[in-house]
Amino acid sequence: KQWGYEDYLAKLIAKACITCVTPNGGFSTDNVRVCKILGSCVVASSVKRGMVFRRNSEGEVKLATNCKVAVYSCPIDLLQTETKGTILLKTAQELKDFSTGEENQIEEFVKKVKEADCKVLVSGGKVGELALHYCNKYGIMLVRVNSKWDIRRLCNALGATSLPMLTPPAQMDLGYCGSVKVEEIGEVNCAIFEQLQNVGSVSTIVVRGSTENIMEDLERAIDDGVNTFKCLNKDGRVVAGAGATEIELALSLRSLAERTSGLAQYAIQRFGQSFECVPAALAENSGLNASNCIAEMYAAHTAGKKTAGLVSRDDLPKVEDTMQANILDTYLVKYWGIKLASAVACTILKIDQIIMAKPAGGPKPGEQ
Repeated sequence: KQWGYEDYLAKLIAKACITCVTPNGGFSTDNVRVCKILGSCVVASSVKRGMVFRRNSEGEVKLATNCKVAVYSCPIDLLQTETKGTILLKTAQELKDFSTGEENQIEEFVKKVKEADCKVLVSGGKVGELALHYCNKYGIMLVRVNSKWDIRRLCNALGATSLPMLTPPAQMDLGYCGSVKVEEIGEVNCAIFEQLQNVGSVSTIVVRGSTENIMEDLERAIDDGVNTFKCLNKDGRVVAGAGATEIELALSLRSLAERTSGLAQYAIQRFGQSFECVPAALAENSGLNASNCIAEMYAAHTAGKKTAGLVSRDDLPKVEDTMQANILDTYLVKYWGIKLASAVACTILKIDQIIMAKPAGGPKPGEQ
């Protein structure tokens, strides 16, 4: 899908996926995130062990290392009542005391966060001016994350607990991060939560490209690569690609049909011919004659070359050994593709009733 960049992208995807494998061998495709930043070229893409958000920090603090992180899914601001209330102030002193009370409330909260040795606050909503002032005063970094899904992923990456109310965090609710910093990537300020080498279960691939279309194509290619890694994580077996497996299956079914008597041999023979659609599509997409390519592949497989397929070289694809060319397919994709397609065909053949719509009874309208 990205001609010329396949080796570079494969290394990026493999690095990002291996980072997210849990100690018990589990892997989730949701843990590999993609952050697209316009500018530069494809080879400027990189992998960050952690999460990357395309936004600046809210306060003056731009860097925190080896820090504890408190994550709040609510705004970091003065508490709002559920119902609308009206306050009657009769003197200037009452107004001053009211404002001072709000300031003391926010300052007390920030002090307790500082006492918990927390250097970074993550807010799921807006950040009030008072909270921002006191966070700058006590040297606490503030990052705003709008998406609740990103809040969940960040908690998963940091080992933190999302707090729904503005209460002082307990030690068990805090997460840990090796480095939280604001870095400029392609004239875009990004907040990067980066973990240490042996910590973390979420990784982000920062995709660079000159146009939005290129980056969208890269994102789709990365998604395919991540799902391929998931297949290999479940079952590491691979088969020959480039149509070699399909032709070998078709050849085996053809020989089975010749040994079968009765009408069943025709069904087996046609089932074997259905596998020719894969090498035929490869040949047609390459601008070749599909019939000639399939005939050459059959000849090679009959001669004992069981892994011969359409291998692309500098000019046009040729029938060569796919194992030497490192053109492989995952076993699970072939297995489930054949199994599900056969199940659909059998289900259609089992249907012996025809459902048709009949017009309702009653007088017919007159002709116009």
